[in-house]
Amino acid sequence: MSEKRKQENRTTMTRKEDVQRQWFILDAKGKTLGRFAAEITKVLRGKHKPSFTPHIDMGDGVIVINAEKICVSGAKEAQKIYRYYTGHIGGMREVPFRTMRDRKPDFIIWRAVQGMMPKSRLGKQQLRKLRVFKGEEHQFKAQKPIKVEI
Repeated sequence: MSEKRKQENRTTMTRKEDVQRQWFILDAKGKTLGRFAAEITKVLRGKHKPSFTPHIDMGDGVIVINAEKICVSGAKEAQKIYRYYTGHIGGMREVPFRTMRDRKPDFIIWRAVQGMMPKSRLGKQQLRKLRVFKGEEHQFKAQKPIKVEI
């Protein structure tokens, strides 16, 4: 009996050779930024799979369309600021959310997802499978992406 029990309770660890990747299309139209970014992060890391292994890149690729139609809740549209430093003295730049949405809507989603990913080599490797596009069009038709509603 004890021998049989030992065989049943084995934990299976997925190897990187056994990982099968897919690509998903997510539409950002009318979605809340933080909640949408959390779902993207889950897919990029592979946490949506039952065989999730934390130290292996099991995640799938994500294509985000309609990035310019992302929403934020409350007064964030007027108050949220993106900051970056140019490297020069007094080179701190601040760009409001509305301006950034007009200029680079893809950066808004990429930055939100990047902040939720692990700060490691594995996290950077997983983040490379994220593609964000301004409109409906994308050039990843060869990957045969699956359209998913969140």
